[in-house]
Amino acid sequence: MEVSLSGWGRYPVQRCRVYRPESLRALKEVVVSGEERSVLARGLGRAYGDAALNEGAGVILQTRRNRFLNFDEAAGVLRCEAGVSLAEILDVFVPRGYFLPVTPGTKFVTLGGAIASDVHGKNHHKDGSISNFILDFDLLTADGEIVRCTPRENADLFWATVGGMGLTGVILRASLRLVPISSSYLRVDYFKARNIDEAFEVFEATDEQYQYSVAWIDCLAGGRSLGRSVLMRGNHVPAEALPEKLRGEPLATGKKGKLVVPFDFPSVTLNYASIRAFNALYYRVSKGTPGVVVHYDPFFYPLDSVLHWNRLYGRRGFLQYQVVFPFETSREGLIALLERLAKDRRSSFLAVLKRFGAEGPGLLSFPRPGYTLALDIPFRDAGLFGFLREMDEWVLRMGGRVYLTKDAELAPEIFEAMYPRLGQFREIKGRIDPENRFSSSLARRLRVVEGVQ
Repeated sequence: MEVSLSGWGRYPVQRCRVYRPESLRALKEVVVSGEERSVLARGLGRAYGDAALNEGAGVILQTRRNRFLNFDEAAGVLRCEAGVSLAEILDVFVPRGYFLPVTPGTKFVTLGGAIASDVHGKNHHKDGSISNFILDFDLLTADGEIVRCTPRENADLFWATVGGMGLTGVILRASLRLVPISSSYLRVDYFKARNIDEAFEVFEATDEQYQYSVAWIDCLAGGRSLGRSVLMRGNHVPAEALPEKLRGEPLATGKKGKLVVPFDFPSVTLNYASIRAFNALYYRVSKGTPGVVVHYDPFFYPLDSVLHWNRLYGRRGFLQYQVVFPFETSREGLIALLERLAKDRRSSFLAVLKRFGAEGPGLLSFPRPGYTLALDIPFRDAGLFGFLREMDEWVLRMGGRVYLTKDAELAPEIFEAMYPRLGQFREIKGRIDPENRFSSSLARRLRVVEGVQ
């Protein structure tokens, strides 16, 4: 069936033929039959740009392949199908005293999608990406074979698939090591930084004290207030240390989203003036309060409580732009980016700063040591692409890179320069998928496979 699909940013919208195989046999048939020039697995569609699109070709929806297969209580190891969502894992295992070892800013992603993006979270400075907790996965390759991959067995294919954007095959099932908790709450310290320099100082002085840290940035403040921020840093709270009123249900799960954005807002709703006013108000009313006990749901997933929140940006959608700068160029790189954003009157309702730790072995994984900034920029005019191209060149000059899971505009030559292990990825991809059966709109735009456009 041919349908119009988009990523979470709602740009671009492309026509793809979708398949919903419920059995392994049906899935293999889609992959090896040759009816489609290429195929791509897709989870819940939370990649922002064209990473989970395959224009004019096949898209395999994985959400019905979502069974829990086994749980080793002693080791905390869950084995499940790749279509299981992080939300489903939380709902089942938080009451049993286990939490996700790494989680992105939404729980509405599948485990397969999380592996394909090698997702990171607020604890990257401590624990790295999700690949550090994936013990193994089974991969359906282009020839219809199922290959077991671990960091030691078929390790080259493991590290090409982790962060490999679905281009090596279909992840069928995986084993994930969960982390034990005795409560579903965190103790969070809030701090208001007057500018980007103070935010850096606080991150660097205190990050080792906290499992999780993140900052909201007012990206439209200028002058001495450039980069003013609200930092949120937290640790899990043991059940015995909870306030009395929470001890009756220490492992409560998150509430289901009740607020719904029922229609597309006019594109002028989130504009430079409205976002600047909101940012100023949010910073002013935020309190630098230490020791606040917060449930995991609003701390990790503040936007998940609003269903279809991407409609706030209107029918034209938005582009999320996430970059990382190495530590040695982070200050210069981020200041220039924020100044250019304000000068061009490009507003971002959501601007998030995090500190990354060590780089992992994933060949196309995004994180590297440094600071990462994510911006949601409304798509209001074609000039946005020229602006982002300038930013791409600046990020490259500073030694940084763009996150492929969020990308919708990067040029192939800049992509190649940003990802130095691309050659290794191409060698492995060419060996296991010589006819390029697994492809995507992003892969063709970036020419991930040489000669394919």
